[in-house]
Amino acid sequence: MDEGFALWANPSSPHAEGRKARASLEDARERIKRALGWEGEVIFTSGASEAAALALSHANAGARLASAVEHDAILKAAPDAERLPVRPDGALDLKNLSEAVRREKPLVAVQQINSETGNAQPLAEISAIVQETGGYLLADCAQSAGKFALPPCDIAIISAHKFGGPIGVGALLVKDYAMLAPSGGQERGYRRGTENLPGVLGMAAALEACSDPYLDPAILEPLDQLAQKCRDLGGTWLSDRLSDRTPYIRAIAMPNMSGSAQVMRFDMAGISVSQGSACSSGTMKTSHVLQAMQVEPEVADRTIRASFGWNTTREEVERFCEVWLDLAQGKSGAL
Repeated sequence: MDEGFALWANPSSPHAEGRKARASLEDARERIKRALGWEGEVIFTSGASEAAALALSHANAGARLASAVEHDAILKAAPDAERLPVRPDGALDLKNLSEAVRREKPLVAVQQINSETGNAQPLAEISAIVQETGGYLLADCAQSAGKFALPPCDIAIISAHKFGGPIGVGALLVKDYAMLAPSGGQERGYRRGTENLPGVLGMAAALEACSDPYLDPAILEPLDQLAQKCRDLGGTWLSDRLSDRTPYIRAIAMPNMSGSAQVMRFDMAGISVSQGSACSSGTMKTSHVLQAMQVEPEVADRTIRASFGWNTTREEVERFCEVWLDLAQGKSGAL
């Protein structure tokens, strides 16, 4: 990012400083492609929400369809999209999908990893079903890019801060520009607004720094012990219900305290958790994801989301487990 601030010029300007900024921007674009293994095009955006809005409003496709457990950014960008149901284990109902895509060239939006539960969708199967109709699969990879390989898809969304990059920058990946209608003057005419060069360079560096695995499994081992204690205390470890759980997001229902109360108590203990996705948790409303999965209302009301990033330490995970147990057992030591 320091390099980007040093090249303080508009990449669209024709003067020498602008050309230097443009060269650095294009180099970052190629670095991001290599890091992701993406052979298509990369359109820089201000984040995943803008990328979603761009794809859903400008894709050269017919009907918009979205799974019922998509992030609010997707659902708000396409409020008239048909909602595709999921099974109680969080997986998209593929039989319903096969019937729903029987129309001219649909655009189908599905998260690779759900932002509230950590469940992974079977995107290889979903992609095959969508492509049979000549439609496009839009994969929301905000929670997965940098952690897992990109899925087979036509269009993908990434967000830098989800893999350790700066806040306020992301990208829309498209196999071919022909899949989108032009919408602005920058990014080859597909996006309005001057590119955030420091952010883009930070995003490229963060992607290149992502390791495999993203986080040492030993760091998360205390969660396995907490899972059994949660069950013993009458709580609900929602990962038990998922079709394909992933390690970096856990949804947990405490037996005796509402999710909103937990968020506040954890915050008082110096630990940040959320109720639902972080972007909508401030509303403290019932999660549409858990509703779509037919999770019992009393369980959904007591569910929080804990997510773990590249810089999470085992000590922090142990502290989270300690506080969770103290709260679940009604001990004042949590604070």
